[in-house]
Amino acid sequence: MRDLALLAILVWIIVQAFKRPWIGILGWTWLSIMNPHQLTWSLRTMPFAAAIGGATLIGLFITKDRRDYSLSRENITLMIFMAWMCITLPFSMIFDEAFELWKRVMKIDLMILVAIVLLHSKRHMMLLTWVLVFSIGFFGVKGGAFTLLTGGSYKVWGPESTYIEGNNEIALAVVIVIPLMRFLQMQMQAKWAKTTMTVCMVLMAMAALGSHSRGALLAIAAMALVLWWRSKNKLIGALVMVVVAAALLSVMPAEWWDRMNTIKTYQQDESAMGRINAWWMAWNLAKSNFFGGGFFIWTGSIFSIYAPDPNDVHAAHSIYFMVLGEQGFVGLFLYLTLFTMVFFTAGTLRIKGRAQPQTQWLSDLGGMLQVSLAGYAVGGAFLSLSYWDLPYNVLILAVVGKRWLDRKEWLREKEEPVIYWPAFLKKRFEKKNRVPNL
Repeated sequence: MRDLALLAILVWIIVQAFKRPWIGILGWTWLSIMNPHQLTWSLRTMPFAAAIGGATLIGLFITKDRRDYSLSRENITLMIFMAWMCITLPFSMIFDEAFELWKRVMKIDLMILVAIVLLHSKRHMMLLTWVLVFSIGFFGVKGGAFTLLTGGSYKVWGPESTYIEGNNEIALAVVIVIPLMRFLQMQMQAKWAKTTMTVCMVLMAMAALGSHSRGALLAIAAMALVLWWRSKNKLIGALVMVVVAAALLSVMPAEWWDRMNTIKTYQQDESAMGRINAWWMAWNLAKSNFFGGGFFIWTGSIFSIYAPDPNDVHAAHSIYFMVLGEQGFVGLFLYLTLFTMVFFTAGTLRIKGRAQPQTQWLSDLGGMLQVSLAGYAVGGAFLSLSYWDLPYNVLILAVVGKRWLDRKEWLREKEEPVIYWPAFLKKRFEKKNRVPNL
């Protein structure tokens, strides 16, 4: 039954993508971030992403819907980064495997560019945010409840056969999405909706801790620091954060505390020293090869040449050293430039969005995007998620939001609810004067 229901939804998305390709973008994002087909029995290997992507690209050229091909500094930099990865590909040290990963990265980045062309309204941005929140929140809320029920004795893992299968990866995804949940909560009017979102955010934080990821703990601390710095009443904000942190941490077992304490004694931790060995390998490789080593360099044959300890083979475990080793110093410069631009664009939204009541929501969005990026920058220092879609979807929201603000779209855009409630539910809520504004 679950397989049939998902199949019906995906077929509907494919059909809609021809007429309204922005729906195809939302469907592609849902499929690539959440991977719902991995939760079924018979649909796991079917090429739904390719079908939705193909339908969206066709719809891009045949639709009468609005399209915007204007360039921003972010999509220009992204295209330059893509071009650089094409230049480095022939110099890949392990070409066959690198070519497969290169194709996957190019597909992701192409759809990011297409999304910037197709998405343009407040409703589009709100829906994209909901898709991201639901896609990761499904696993995060469930993982948080699991952590509470088991007292944190078991690790939280992500969905199998996905980018976020590992405990560290799902933890970083959860950390990035928590600020987006807070943004949605800030737009809600109904008390029950706000309360529900608060519970979900607490469970998400619990899931991040339950992953036993040290990088996730540091990322949460970085986000909390940014939120505290932005708060109007810093004393009350600090007290609330301390109380919440104490409540969450009190659940975690002794083995969790032992693992977190290795942050201070990383020299004695094999996992931490293995990561440092991989980072030195990436540094040495990039110094010796202007074009980097290409994708898929984290193998014994490459470590035997460039690593201080050739027998300690690890994945990059860092978004920065992953790009450095694979794309060289030029690639790392482009990568850092891209997300630095996104951070400052989000800051522009946060400041300029305050000017009009109609744009206050955009100020909220910009502030929370910066918090997400802070979590990604800190947590990503210890994880290999340089090319995954989710951070690039933060880029989409920042770029489309800036374009919406600059063109004063609120003057011509009719206010529409993001979710159309069934008539009987809407009438029921209207009687109580609290229609959900979602």
